[in-house]
Amino acid sequence: MEWTVAIGVDTHTRTHVAVAVDRVGRLLGSLELTVDEDGFAALTRFARSLGEPAFVVEGTGSYGASLARALLADGFPVYECERRERRRRGDKNDLLDAEAAARRLLSGKQLPLPRSGGAGREQLRLLLTERRSAQHARLQARNQVQAALVTLDPPLRAHLGRLDPATLHRSTLLRRTPSLAALGRLSRRIQQLETELAAIDTELAELTQALCPQLLAEHSVGPLCTAQLLVSAANPNRLKSEASFAALAGVSPIEASSGPRKRHRLNRGGDRQLNWALHMSALNRIRHHPETQAYYQRLLTNGKTKKEAIRIVKRVLARRLYRTLTAT
Repeated sequence: MEWTVAIGVDTHTRTHVAVAVDRVGRLLGSLELTVDEDGFAALTRFARSLGEPAFVVEGTGSYGASLARALLADGFPVYECERRERRRRGDKNDLLDAEAAARRLLSGKQLPLPRSGGAGREQLRLLLTERRSAQHARLQARNQVQAALVTLDPPLRAHLGRLDPATLHRSTLLRRTPSLAALGRLSRRIQQLETELAAIDTELAELTQALCPQLLAEHSVGPLCTAQLLVSAANPNRLKSEASFAALAGVSPIEASSGPRKRHRLNRGGDRQLNWALHMSALNRIRHHPETQAYYQRLLTNGKTKKEAIRIVKRVLARRLYRTLTAT
């Protein structure tokens, strides 16, 4: 049944504010709800008492994630919208924000669907977040070890500099020198982080193989790239076409022609983690996939720069992976 009431929801950590608007723009009421099962049930009763509701929720990837999942599970149409722009200082009002969200649906503009992919997608998202955090911490620890080694006396630096930072704590020289205990702790931290990263990669490989083996079958698309594709795309129904997927990934070309010179420039929008995953896959295909190598060389022969040729390969790869993703 077609919706008759638009419910805009302004989301926060502990409470949400909902405003109802009918199809002609009349305010029907508002509700403040707690972020728990009782609050979600109260919102459902409030919405159903006014007609057939459709929900427009802010922050479906953060504060509104649990609400969006609950509403989708109950079978309601749910849309995502960005937060309202502030026109002046002090222009912050939860009711106005919720009302503005509801009126987005009245405007007739096509709103995106919230990202949803069940427990598997959420598990992948958390694993990728954990992996980025562990990588960042490992890089910091390695840089700190290298910075500390530079300040040591030449004999110590010559001996310890030959060792891998992750195994530095095993050195008998380090254990015999109490003043270098901090170096040993940093080295052990690096080893622990590398063990954690290995466990994450194993779990990613198993989960992606269970969720979408077709993507893993593609050349130069490993578990990490597959996981990012599944997390960023979420429900394939969100993607109306392969062009929308390219825009999501930030690989859609942006016209930058001038006069007789026809060219496209870098797209800095879209999901940058997804863009990075496609970029790494494209580089691997250029190095190791004969068909992609030949296509890349033809682009260079036709006058494209290396950067432009890589962007084109990424765009073609996005089209191919979109077809694989939506077919599954």
